[in-house]
Formats: sequence, structure tokens, C-alpha cells
Amino acid sequence: MTDRITKAVIPAAGLGTRFLPATKAMPKEMLPVVDKPAIQYVVEEAVAAGLDDVLMIIGRNKNALANHFDRVTELELSLASKGDEKKLERVKESSDLADVHFVRQGDPKGLGHAVLRARKHVGNQSFAVLLGDDLIDARDPLLTRMLDEHDKRGATIVALLEVDPASIQMYGAAAVEATDDPDVVRVTGLVEKPAPELAPSNLAVIGRYVLKPAVFDILERTPPGKGGEIQLTDALMEMAGDVEGTGGVYGVVFRGRRYDTGDKLDYIKAVIQLASDREDLGPDLRPWLAEYVESFDRP
Repeated sequence: MTDRITKAVIPAAGLGTRFLPATKAMPKEMLPVVDKPAIQYVVEEAVAAGLDDVLMIIGRNKNALANHFDRVTELELSLASKGDEKKLERVKESSDLADVHFVRQGDPKGLGHAVLRARKHVGNQSFAVLLGDDLIDARDPLLTRMLDEHDKRGATIVALLEVDPASIQMYGAAAVEATDDPDVVRVTGLVEKPAPELAPSNLAVIGRYVLKPAVFDILERTPPGKGGEIQLTDALMEMAGDVEGTGGVYGVVFRGRRYDTGDKLDYIKAVIQLASDREDLGPDLRPWLAEYVESFDRP
């Protein structure tokens, strides 16, 4: 057993070009998913798994992220004076969630470089990395299971999702070996965005990782790879060989609900799915949605 992990790293330095012009002045992480920014769902997931020390790796023009997790005294006083306790509670919720820190990435050198920027904050401890494009439904906890497997196996853990083999070229694909648990596999190799006929499996790496601190030394010596960036995948491939006693890499196969906010169509789907499940919105939204869909077949 190792000390329980308490730190989460959230890379949030991307430009969000797929959502232009909406992201010209607003970070993509602040795009609303129903009535909360996407980034808040990610922080809430980390906190629910016991990670209350959150470091965000940000780029320029990302001040809105810091503002969202800060107190807004004027707004709080205004809501309090109106007796609007419900809205006041929701406004204060984001600033009370966790101890949130920020560091600039500087040069945009890829996900591996962003993770490396967390080294001074994390120190010689294992930590979690959560990417903001993947929202995991709170009813299907993934990160807690990954932390448990890290403690059990003393290894780096990645999240894996079974995808349509024709879609594997959009992901990193894992070569795996079975373990005594059908939902846990040993990762023996990783291939970034392979052609379907060359993919080692249809198990795709999604945006949740529990990393041992040895990853920092490996990233330090990892040369730029695809796109001229330092790829976290390259470091994980080295760790999968259990170099320097890193314990190898295992994957938790996730079979729950995941919402992809990485492109426009999937973002819209995520908003509709989450809103449909809400107690305050679903009863009115679902009948309207069914009627709207039915109208597609009308002349």
C-alpha cells in the first residue's frame, strides 16, 4: 500500500480552436454544460475521489478559470441581500470545492510537457491527471477505481474504453494482457491513433491517468514526438516495460457513462444527455425532445 493520493493535475492550456469563434475570448473549459462550465465537472470528479489539491496547467488568456474558482464577494452579497439562498449556494460551491492552484505551461509543447510542469507541485508522489474533454458521469465512478488499483498494484493506471474498431484511429490504442480481473488489464504497449487494421485492440485510452512520480524523469528525457510535441503516450510506453521498477502500466476498462466535449457534435450530445437526466429539467425536456425527434419524419 502507498500513501493515498491527494493531488490532481488538470491540463487546460489548449486553444480550443474547434469551438471558434466561441473560444476566441473564452477558454474552452468554461463552455457551459447545462449550467456549469465543463471544468467544474472535472474538479468535482477529482474531489469526489478524495483529491482536494488541484493544479491546473493553463496558457495565456485563461484568467476566467482562476476567476471561476475564486470568491466573487460582490455577487455573493447581492444574492444574500435578495435572500436568494439557492443561487448563493451554487455560486459559492465552485470556490469551496478544492484548493485550486494554477501554473502557466509557457511553450505549448504537448500533454507530456504540461504534465511535466506539475513536477514541483506534485513532488515525489503519485498523482492523477484528468483531461477536461472527457466528462465522466458522477454515477459511474472511474477515478476511485483507478486509485484503488494503483494502491493495490503499485503501478501507473490508465483509463480504457472499448470503442468501435473503425474509430480507434481517433485515440491511443492499448496492447493488453488479461489479469485475474476482467475489468483490469496489463498494458504492454500503446499506439497513438493507429489505422484500424494496425490497432493492437479496440481499447482506447481516455483522459484519466494515475501516474507514479517516475513519469517526470521519463518525460524529462522524452524527445518531441508526433506533431513536434512531448507526448505523454511515449512516456507511458516506456513505463509499460516496467523500466526502473515503475511497476508497469495497467488499464481499468470503463463501462459507464462518458460525455465527450471535445468537438461540437459530441458537446451538444453531452448537454442534451446531462440535461435529460436532471430532476429539474428532464421531466419537461424529455417529452419535448421526443416530440422534436418525431417531427423529423413528418412531411
